[in-house]
Parts: sequence; structure tokens; C-alpha cells
Amino acid sequence: MKTTHKTFGFKTESEFHIIDLTDQVLDFIKESGVKNGLVNVQTLHTTTGLLLNENEPLLFEDIKQHFEDAAPKERIYRHDNMTVRTVNVCEDECANGHSHIKASHLCATLTLNLLNGKLQLGRWQRILFIELDRPRSREVQVMVMGE
Repeated sequence: MKTTHKTFGFKTESEFHIIDLTDQVLDFIKESGVKNGLVNVQTLHTTTGLLLNENEPLLFEDIKQHFEDAAPKERIYRHDNMTVRTVNVCEDECANGHSHIKASHLCATLTLNLLNGKLQLGRWQRILFIELDRPRSREVQVMVMGE
């Protein structure tokens, strides 16, 4: 069995930025030479998520509204109270409890089948990365495993 991986780096532009990674993943699958196996996509961040869904702007607005309803930025989150929080606090820490709660509704990984060199996606399915915090540099790792 062959395995190969790649880390994709990019900069997000806004608090709710959705990036369609599908074409980058497809290009990497071709480069890998693997025809049958699995493709795993993984975000390396706790305030982002992955979603397998349709790339459609009105759907994105609905998803954004759903997340805002579920975890509004204005709500008080214990995670944001730096006077009592002592774990995983960085120098540039921001109040982002809402982003962590939103991310808990998404996947950190997606594993997809690869058959005869073709990623098994439904008609409208796309691999979507969602930024739920502030704009910044982000990374996603992709691993292709198979023969």
C-alpha cells in the first residue's frame, strides 16, 4: 500500500470564509498515482471545520445564519474569561468561544473513497473548509492511501 500526504496552506479572509478545496484535492490525487484507496482531509485548527456539501452561495448564507443562531458572538462564553482561564492561553488570545462552539458542529476530518482514480463524490458534493474565527493563516493536510 502506498501513502502520500501534502499540507495545503492558505489565508482566510473573514470570520465566516468558506474555501472549496475539492480541485486542490483532486489535483493531489492525480499527483499521487493512487487509483484505489482512501483520501483523508484534515483541518489542523480548532476554530475551523470541514463540510462535505454543495458549493452554493445562498446555502452558505443559511449555514452562516444557523451557526450564528447556535452560538452568537455576543453570548458570554467561559472560554473567553481570561481572568480565570489558565489553559492554552496565548499572548494574542482573543475572545473566540463562539468559534469553538461552531466548530464542534463540523468535522475535523473527512475520509472519502477513491475508486479507479476517481474520488467518489455525489453530484453536488464538494470538500469545503470553513473559517469560524478571525482571518489568518490556516493549514489542511491531505493523505492519500491505497494502490
